[in-house]
Amino acid sequence: MLDSNTLSRYFGKFASHQFPKWFQKIVNQSYVRIFDIDLSEFDSIESYPTLNALFTRELKTPRSFDSNPQIIISPCDSLIMEQGRVQDNTALQIKGMDYCVRELLGEGVEGEYFYTNFYLSPKDYHRFHAPSDMHIEEIRYFAGELLPVNRPSLQKNQNLFIRNERVVLVARDSLGHKMFYVAIGALNVGQMVVHCESRIHTNAKANINTAYTYPTPIFIAKGEEVGLFKMGSTILTFQKDYSPFTKEGDKVRFGESVGEFIS
Repeated sequence: MLDSNTLSRYFGKFASHQFPKWFQKIVNQSYVRIFDIDLSEFDSIESYPTLNALFTRELKTPRSFDSNPQIIISPCDSLIMEQGRVQDNTALQIKGMDYCVRELLGEGVEGEYFYTNFYLSPKDYHRFHAPSDMHIEEIRYFAGELLPVNRPSLQKNQNLFIRNERVVLVARDSLGHKMFYVAIGALNVGQMVVHCESRIHTNAKANINTAYTYPTPIFIAKGEEVGLFKMGSTILTFQKDYSPFTKEGDKVRFGESVGEFIS
C-alpha cells in the first residue's frame, strides 16, 4: 500500500497535468461541484488550465482589512478548529488530543502565547497571508508524513501536527513580539510554497530538516501573501499577548479581524 507522501506526489502530478480544454473543464467543474466551491471572487472556471491552477486560484479583487497594528486578521479562509493558551509547552490539535509545542516549532515558548488552528478545507481559497506585519528572522522546514488534517484524522492520530511535514516561520510581529507561523502539510498537498524562500522544496523524496536564518529580517506586510497550498491544509499561529474575537468552530475569511494585541 502506498504511503501518504507517495499518494500525494501522484495526486500532485495529476493535478498539475494540463488536459485538453474540453476534458479539463469537466475535471474543474466536477471539483467545484463536489466541494461546493464559490467562485464569485475568482476567474471563470474555464480560465484554469490545471486542477492545481484552480486549487491555487488568486482573488480577482484584494480584500480590505483593518490596518490598525493592534488588530490581527485571519491569514486564510478557514475553520477555527481549535484555539487557546499554550500551557506548559502544550497545545491542543483538537479537544482531548494535545501535543508538545517545542517539538512542533523546534523551540519552546514561554509567556502569554495564544495558538489558533486554521483548517483549510478542499473548498477553501488556498493562499495564506500575514495576520500582522511580520519580520521573518528564520524559516525552519521539518520533513514528515502527509496525514489528513480534517477533524476525523485529528481525533484519530496522536501528534499529527508534529508527525506531518511543516514549515515554521519565526518572526517578530507589528509590536516586536516573537511569533510563530506554521504551514502544515496534508494528504494530497503536493507542494507547499513559501514565496520568500525558494530553497524550500516540500514533499520531495530527499527531504531533510533544514533551517534558514536572515541577519536582515524579511519583511512581509499585514495582509500580504505568504504562500500557498496545492490542496487544503492547516495554518497554526502562536502569538504573544493576544486576545481572540473568535471561538472554536467559527468560519473565518482572510482579512477578517480575528483578535487584538492586549499590550
